[in-house]
Amino acid sequence: MQEEAKIKLGISIGDLNGIGCEVVFKTFEDARMLDFCTPVIFASSKTIAFQKKELGIEVNYHGIQSASKALDGKINVVNVWKEVPKISFGEATEEAGKFAIKSLRAAVDALKSGDIDALVTAPINKNNIQAEDFKFPGHTDFLAQELEGESLMFMVTDELKVGLLTDHVAVKDAPSAINAILIRNKVRTIEKSLRMDFCIRAPKIALLGINPHSGDNGIIGKEDDEILKPVIKEMSNAGHLVFGPYSADSFFGSDAYKNFDAVLAAYHDQGLIPFKTLSFGKGVNFTAGLSRVRTSPDHGTAYEIAGKGKADFSSFKEAVFMALQIFKNRGEYQELTENPLQKQRVRR
Repeated sequence: MQEEAKIKLGISIGDLNGIGCEVVFKTFEDARMLDFCTPVIFASSKTIAFQKKELGIEVNYHGIQSASKALDGKINVVNVWKEVPKISFGEATEEAGKFAIKSLRAAVDALKSGDIDALVTAPINKNNIQAEDFKFPGHTDFLAQELEGESLMFMVTDELKVGLLTDHVAVKDAPSAINAILIRNKVRTIEKSLRMDFCIRAPKIALLGINPHSGDNGIIGKEDDEILKPVIKEMSNAGHLVFGPYSADSFFGSDAYKNFDAVLAAYHDQGLIPFKTLSFGKGVNFTAGLSRVRTSPDHGTAYEIAGKGKADFSSFKEAVFMALQIFKNRGEYQELTENPLQKQRVRR
């Protein structure tokens, strides 16, 4: 019997002055991780060697020139650059941003070409990545341009899944960015992801109100009555299991979220503050709706502890396992939906 090929998991290294390298090393320091996947890190052998020494973490790796040359049973490092970047732990430098983008671009190119199967991105700094040829507020927006589909920032654990109507948008601009088309698209993207990526057959979704107390019938803003409620009613009448809008201040504390498969928040902090409070260290940032699988940990560069060996790698490890599971789920979903009648006969 032929052994099943291991999933090739690409890893963009993130900000070199942050905790990216540390959480990657700590995750794969356990050799048993290589039973689940073949890691392919996009950086350079010299950079990895320096970080290893500074952090005092012992991991062996195999340097390669292309992701297509990755070997199972080893931690593979694609030599994306020949330079030796200056590492200044805890500092947001232009140089660190430049190499973070080099790593990300190389990883995404490998993802698009099929040299890797899925991608996990280590944290970047949204300020120092800005350049003439890179004007994106974060990973999600860049991936939306590079990969097919409708991108959605989806923060997930086994128990809680939170999507955002608006993500990296100023709070003052969020209400005006929300319209009926956006709501319909985001709901459909979440529904598709829940079915395809998480094996939920009839997904049930809650929408949070835009204003405090969902506007209190127009007393604290009219957006909920004029935008959210009509779309929810329309989609519900069309057979979608969509409910709300719910007052965001009590929705999570009352455990109401447990009655739904996913929650769609109006703006970034409305969804991410409760998510990270309930799930920090276990949460994963998944870019749903795209043609390829990408996850990342639920934290940032953590400059304040960078280079000190104090970083908690649990969220990065969860991001690895989540990427692998979603990739497998998509494969099974594709098989089932391509020829459902044939699959039913096989099961009998």
